[in-house]
Amino acid sequence: MRGKPQPVGHRPPSARAVTRWILTHPDALPEGDRIQLKVVLANCPELTALVEHVRSFACMVTELQGQRLPEWIEAARAAADLPSLSRFAQHLERDLDAVIAGLTQSWSSGVVEGHVNRIKMLKRQRFGREGSELGSVFKDHPGGRSWCCGTSS
Repeated sequence: MRGKPQPVGHRPPSARAVTRWILTHPDALPEGDRIQLKVVLANCPELTALVEHVRSFACMVTELQGQRLPEWIEAARAAADLPSLSRFAQHLERDLDAVIAGLTQSWSSGVVEGHVNRIKMLKRQRFGREGSELGSVFKDHPGGRSWCCGTSS
């Protein structure tokens, strides 16, 4: 015998939604999303700490404050309860001078990188991912698809 159906509570927000809320500038968040983020953060102190680090990093990126990076890395590495953030900070240290320069200087190679990404996508489409005869010739070559132009993709 079945009992009365229990009312279903609110579904928790998806990880994707919470990520979007965290990565969106607080002033740009709609009021409903801001309230939901506050509820989520009230239930997870680790996530609250992560939000502080992410927003601090975003501020450095958008305001070109690369000189703050070493202190941010120290704070991120000290966050023992956030191992992924600590690893990210550790990776930034591998080429600290370049990262600081990227976060400090106003010029960007983003347009060039976009074109490189587009060219690689076209190359993948033409040489093998669609199953063409030419693509299979490149796949069967010992050097892989990139032997024709001397670079790896």
